[in-house]
Amino acid sequence: MRDWCLEVWGDFACFTRPEMKVERVSYDVITPSAARAIFEAILWKPDLRWNITKIEVMNPIRWISVRRNEVGRVIARPTESQIRGESEPPQGIFIEDERQQRAGLLLRDVRYKVHGYFEVVETRDKAAVDRRTLEAKYAAMFERRARTGQCFHRPYLGCREFACYFRLVDPGENLDKPINETRDLGYMLYDLDFDRDPHSPSPLFFRAYMDNGVIITDRRQVEVRG
Repeated sequence: MRDWCLEVWGDFACFTRPEMKVERVSYDVITPSAARAIFEAILWKPDLRWNITKIEVMNPIRWISVRRNEVGRVIARPTESQIRGESEPPQGIFIEDERQQRAGLLLRDVRYKVHGYFEVVETRDKAAVDRRTLEAKYAAMFERRARTGQCFHRPYLGCREFACYFRLVDPGENLDKPINETRDLGYMLYDLDFDRDPHSPSPLFFRAYMDNGVIITDRRQVEVRG
């Protein structure tokens, strides 16, 4: 089972704390779920599951406070009868009436090295497809796509407006050292559990501890609480 490493960076990032209901306040570092989303943006398959094992913080943690315009509600989805033209379509949104100004405490000039591996959770036809062959196929696909910068959609750092740049780190590459900082980051969002209720997932948290810029996120080594 190979452990991949991606170097990701961007001008701004916001990994929103769920306890902040109105104003957006970011965690100090990237969350495991946001890191997993970057891997999935490069390669996603229905029978793949990415697991983040380690996060290295390469740039010092810097903050910036901004005020942004947001829309207060989401436009209603059309019903089947509206799609067929049997009833009036849903009304649109007049942005000037729904505009809200909200402050946000964001991260700036971020750069991380995230480590992760994938596992095949199920196959379409387990009798016809060998699991090792499938894993080798997906590994080659991921490496090719990561090296050439291919992705299904542009990865982002917490919020979609904060674009993420990435590159694949080779195992024998002369690596830079993470920041020399050690502290307890407290409880952090680990991921969302869709197994219990796909329509209303429950959040999972873990105690994040940064040791010389390195945060261990492997679920086999950290305690995850629901």
